[in-house]
Amino acid sequence: MDLVAVWNTVLTVLLGIVGFFMTAKFKELDRISILLNKTREEVARDHITRSEFRQDMKELIERFDRIEAKIDTLRTKSHAGQIS
Repeated sequence: MDLVAVWNTVLTVLLGIVGFFMTAKFKELDRISILLNKTREEVARDHITRSEFRQDMKELIERFDRIEAKIDTLRTKSHAGQIS
């Protein structure tokens, strides 16, 4: 066997091994990309936006204000009943 044939065989085997590992790495990269996209979808689905948070907090504060006003009214009525 001459030197050129040995060299071609060695290069072919090396390129085959490199190709095999490159294919495996690209498949892993695709898998990770899919997982990242699913994670992004889950985060967007499970978490609220700032504007939604602000609106919810505004509604909560309004409810507390109404409860506070009712308590003040009851307190004023009971205080007025004690004075008379």
